[in-house]
Amino acid sequence: MKKTIRDVQLQGKTVFLRVDFNVPLDGERITDDTRIVKALPTIEMLREQGARIVLASHLGRPKGEVDPRYSLKPVAQHLSQLLGVPVPLSEELVGPAVAARIQALRPGELLMLENVRFHPGETKNDPELARTWASYVDLFVNDAFGSAHRAHASTVGVGTFVPAVAGLLMARELEVLGGVLKNPKRPLVAIIGGAKIKDKIGVLENLLGLVDRLLIGGGMANTFLLAQGYDLGASLVEEDQVDTARRLMQEADARGVRVYLPQDVVVAERFSADAAHRTVPVGHIPSGWMALDIGPQTVEIFKAALQDAAMVVWNGPLGAFELAPFAAGTMAIAQALSTSKGETIVGGGDSVAAIEAANVAESISHISTGGGATLEFLEGKTLPGVAILQDLE
Repeated sequence: MKKTIRDVQLQGKTVFLRVDFNVPLDGERITDDTRIVKALPTIEMLREQGARIVLASHLGRPKGEVDPRYSLKPVAQHLSQLLGVPVPLSEELVGPAVAARIQALRPGELLMLENVRFHPGETKNDPELARTWASYVDLFVNDAFGSAHRAHASTVGVGTFVPAVAGLLMARELEVLGGVLKNPKRPLVAIIGGAKIKDKIGVLENLLGLVDRLLIGGGMANTFLLAQGYDLGASLVEEDQVDTARRLMQEADARGVRVYLPQDVVVAERFSADAAHRTVPVGHIPSGWMALDIGPQTVEIFKAALQDAAMVVWNGPLGAFELAPFAAGTMAIAQALSTSKGETIVGGGDSVAAIEAANVAESISHISTGGGATLEFLEGKTLPGVAILQDLE
């Protein structure tokens, strides 16, 4: 267990609060403010307790130099509207002017630093940059679970110079995802999708030691089907991962884990919303056609496997759901999760997008704010941004 802001004195403290405000923008318009909204409980608690708050986040990948396209200005303005208080933005990340503005903060007031990745030392975890930021504050609070797998100056470095604790969002992520790894409810079912096996080998290997059932869809299912001898036509397959797929199936069998693969698929002549498409059994994909979604028979099989689940973990879409003709499988499973009596946990950007597209987000027990961080956590890896936090004694 890690210490959180509930476990430390906040009154009169100046806090370096690392948040994950890496939100999608259309110009200066925020198209999805979920990550900002999820950080509000931590910000509000710090304000209520009389802390002075220095907010830090990255946005995009500006490569260590100032790039106006990645400015946090629209984020600061939006947060100000949500909180109903001013959230000024400091264009400078370090220096006397920043130090003076932080020192002038009153209890409950905020100052947002400009995109931390505008500084070349951020992604290098430069100790001088981290030490400078730490010199401005009394406490480091990490609430950016989505960036916890990065050992950067603002996610790890600052915490080496001042006490480091978790924010409320970080604490919730660790509690829920930690429960999957350490104390899962049973039956535990994992749904793993997405395009490629090689991106999720570690997750699959770790989950095989935990789950009762494993449902595999998306492009990665094609490689498992290829390993079973099926002709996949022009479908996306990873020839170099066939042996890995075969080994994972053998491991599952040895552990008594039942693996569910597509029995029918929606195929198309090409990867396009207006391409000719139809549903076929997995052994009957026409030459030159590609599998782009799980079929209705597979949906029913997957739903039956979820029926009595006490806990479900889902990462990765089950088809090319961004194209309307190939979204049905992913949407159907999203709907099934929304009516599940078990605890439902969804992680990863595309999976979250699918849940939101299906309008069932409010029915899901926990939607993780991490993409790569969620995957690495479920692999059993220690995340640097978590390791730096103080343990609860």
